[in-house]
Amino acid sequence: MALYSYKAIDGNGKSVAGQVDALNLVDLELRLKRMGLDLVVGGQTKSGAVGMWHVKRQDLINFCFQLEQMVSAGVPLVEGLTDLRDSLENPRFREVIGGLIEAIQGGQNLSGALGNYPQVFEPVFRALIKAGEDTGRLPEVLRSLTENLKWEDELAAQTKKMMMYPAFVGGVVLLVTLFLMLYLVPQMVGLIKTMGQTLPLHTRALMAVSGFLVDYWWAVLAAPVAIWLGIKFAARSNPRVRYQLDAFKLGLPVVGPILRKIILSRFASIFALMYSSGITILDAIKSSEETTGNLVIQDGLQTVGQQIAEGKNVTAAFQEVGLFPPLVVRMLRVGEATGALDTALLNVSYFYTREVRESIGRMQVMIEPALTVVLGLILGWVMLSVLGPIYDMISKIKM
Repeated sequence: MALYSYKAIDGNGKSVAGQVDALNLVDLELRLKRMGLDLVVGGQTKSGAVGMWHVKRQDLINFCFQLEQMVSAGVPLVEGLTDLRDSLENPRFREVIGGLIEAIQGGQNLSGALGNYPQVFEPVFRALIKAGEDTGRLPEVLRSLTENLKWEDELAAQTKKMMMYPAFVGGVVLLVTLFLMLYLVPQMVGLIKTMGQTLPLHTRALMAVSGFLVDYWWAVLAAPVAIWLGIKFAARSNPRVRYQLDAFKLGLPVVGPILRKIILSRFASIFALMYSSGITILDAIKSSEETTGNLVIQDGLQTVGQQIAEGKNVTAAFQEVGLFPPLVVRMLRVGEATGALDTALLNVSYFYTREVRESIGRMQVMIEPALTVVLGLILGWVMLSVLGPIYDMISKIKM
């Protein structure tokens, strides 16, 4: 199949544009008909690969919730997906659902059809759906996926909140500093130089910093961007650089512990979901490794999986690797002893989620006064360096 771009009209007369796999234009028109669209114009794209589908987490939550309701009510899968497709507003996701319907009608099961869209449905998502199909617990898995995706959405919002607030306040401090150094200080440097007296060290330092920023402000602004792009490129091309970068992130003061808790909270939640769905511990750990997004944690989980495969119990493996603190290890030990490991892991996830929320709140309370102090020190330095020589000159005139 090739990838075709198209423009079409839906049942309400609204224009829709997108991309879909098809054999030819006739097949494209038939596929769009099944999606409730009338083809206006279409053509094969230069690349035959599947495009980058932009699907929000809210769309996946809606997908899991509605599909769980329909499957629980006994509605056939194809009919449920058709009703879901017709209710979607996201044209990209509507195309994905249309592709799922065609694949299922062609003989594939739901998990196999999801595998045709790896950009939309992660491996863990597909593995959970497959486990639900194999065990006959698809509605329960969909219900658990809905709750997990809601939790991930809330966690992502907390993480974004953690990053955006200090970035905004720090940006304000940076802009004020640049205004002082690029405009205010140069206006007063001329007056200070006409005094003809020996300037103190802090005044000379201020004049040097201001002069450097006036001459090379473009380099100062471009340097962080260039460094960030360079580190990002190096991390993509060299796994060792990425490993060191991930270790550096976890070692940062204040932010590092919060990031570790976020990663481990997501791992514990997904691990519990997969284990409760009937997936073996080793397969659950292996699939959950990809969700961490950090090579240091991922390496630790690989070690845990190897130790469990060699015969160690889950608690001892996590304890030796040192991923979890003693309190969490004790929770795992109780869960393993009682046969409720999934419940223990959900408690671990709850524990870390609460810690993350409290840590973000404490950090936000600390950041504002800390940056205020930094801004006050910069303003004090500028005022002392500028007004100090003027005051000395006035004092000498009075004498």
